[in-house]
Amino acid sequence: MKRNMIRGLFSAVILTTSMIAHPHSAASQMMRSCAGRSEVVNFLDKNFAEKLTAVGLVNQNAMLEVYAAQSGTWTLLITDVRGVSCILLSGDSWETMPTFPGIGT
Repeated sequence: MKRNMIRGLFSAVILTTSMIAHPHSAASQMMRSCAGRSEVVNFLDKNFAEKLTAVGLVNQNAMLEVYAAQSGTWTLLITDVRGVSCILLSGDSWETMPTFPGIGT
């Protein structure tokens, strides 16, 4: 399950980078799942109880955000500098990895 989660995140990052660097028809289809960031965040909170879990910069124009709920549902968003968020992926069985002393500090 952890391996699938890592593969999914890795695939999402590649897809996101491709979408930003080389827009094409698949990217335009994904735009149907876009709205203002506050609207998307409110939707995820109200409908799935998902909260911001992780964040990272894709480049100077976009930020990757992971929202997850205690129930295990999760959503991967990309937000651009204009404040528009697009849902890239979603799923279930999210697990947060424990932080061990001395690792990642």
